[in-house]
Amino acid sequence: MGFRAPLLMHASPVCLTAMASSKQQLTWMKERAAVLNAAKAIYLDGLVVATSGNVSARCLSADGHDLMAVTATSVGYEEMTLDDIVVVDFDGEPILGEAVPSTESLMHASIYAARRDVNAVAHTHSVYASTLAVAGIAIPALIDEMVIHVGDSVQMADYAFPGTEDLATQVVEALGERNAVLLRNHGMVGVGHTMTEALHVCQLVERMAHIQVAANAIGGAAPLPREIVTIEMELFRMRQQSKLEEQR
Repeated sequence: MGFRAPLLMHASPVCLTAMASSKQQLTWMKERAAVLNAAKAIYLDGLVVATSGNVSARCLSADGHDLMAVTATSVGYEEMTLDDIVVVDFDGEPILGEAVPSTESLMHASIYAARRDVNAVAHTHSVYASTLAVAGIAIPALIDEMVIHVGDSVQMADYAFPGTEDLATQVVEALGERNAVLLRNHGMVGVGHTMTEALHVCQLVERMAHIQVAANAIGGAAPLPREIVTIEMELFRMRQQSKLEEQR
């Protein structure tokens, strides 16, 4: 007797709903795993310590609404597991997971809402970027690589209390079209079309901050010529537009 395919038409509505829910969770599993791996990476790179910082990735509901997978609050990176990566909507309401989402979830959601090209956000407290954030010093265009991957500068968001709507507003405004922003007396945020890109931005900005601090100690950091930055920003915008078109 030959193989007979199962007749899904005989499955109960409850069974079909469970199957759909399971499939959606498997879809989110990719984003949650990416967030977990990125969280471990920023810890191992020394960009955060203890429970500071947070990471998220954009994901979609079954009906196409924007959600995000985000690290839980107050969980150490060494012991962090997939259960500590929760899925929430842009109002912070839980969709999947029992852990409490990051207190900076509103900031992440506001970035996603403002930037369709952004699918990953990492907030770090790295030493040199935080040094400039405390000093209130933005990072100008110092080397070509920075302009191509980050933008014409890393601007400073005005201070606002962590976790508030005011902070989210300040961050989105100072970020603009760029891929990184410094948070006054706080740290930095890097964004990207992919999680790999967001991590690269965080690493690059920390290196730029280190270079700026070191250069200022021996005479001053000289930015790239304005005309070069203008040309390279056209390349930056072309790259950003290309990513949006690929996403459609």
